[in-house]
Amino acid sequence: MQFNFKKEFPLILITIIPGIFLWYVWNSLPPEVPLHWNISGEVDRYGSKNELIWLTTLVPIFLYVLFMLVPLIDPKKKIAAMGGKFYTIRFFLTLFLSVIFTFIIYSVKEQTLTNPNYLFIIIGVFYVVLGNYFKTIKPNYFIGIRTPWALENETIWKSTHRLAGKLWVAGGLLIIITCFLFKQQTALTLFLIITAIITLIPVTYSYLQFKNIQKEI
Repeated sequence: MQFNFKKEFPLILITIIPGIFLWYVWNSLPPEVPLHWNISGEVDRYGSKNELIWLTTLVPIFLYVLFMLVPLIDPKKKIAAMGGKFYTIRFFLTLFLSVIFTFIIYSVKEQTLTNPNYLFIIIGVFYVVLGNYFKTIKPNYFIGIRTPWALENETIWKSTHRLAGKLWVAGGLLIIITCFLFKQQTALTLFLIITAIITLIPVTYSYLQFKNIQKEI
């Protein structure tokens, strides 16, 4: 895979946004900062602000490099065959992570999680975007509903991801709506339930599809 700086520059820029923001607010942060909140949005763990360096700067860079190298280590070479679609998925994944890590730094700076529902909204938007691209994902070991039954049969993979795409879009929209209608604890419960449903249904579906094909053989 040849490195295309023109294409990668936007992703690199998005990747380092949390690091730039951390550098900007660094001197205003106390030595001990909040690093974890409970479901009520209350701080339940403090730690050194140095921990933010690897959490919000090094981790995004590591993930960027990892996803850039995925087509090279994909044994089936299916991801490379996705062409521009995989780049688009990488772009939105990089943007999602950058927003999440920037939100974390902002919450640390303000020493409050403000409203945890904002975090669920961000994830809901990500579900909607990713769901729209599920049907374009080729069978691979890194992205998508990677059940053994879907990986073994391309027909099962396609039908599973068509279903998963619809579920993730609907689930993401539902999460966003619930965040505006309910307070954080109820929104968290609904977020977990919806996430479990849109994950488990495609997994179960791929297994049932596999069993049906086995019966026909």
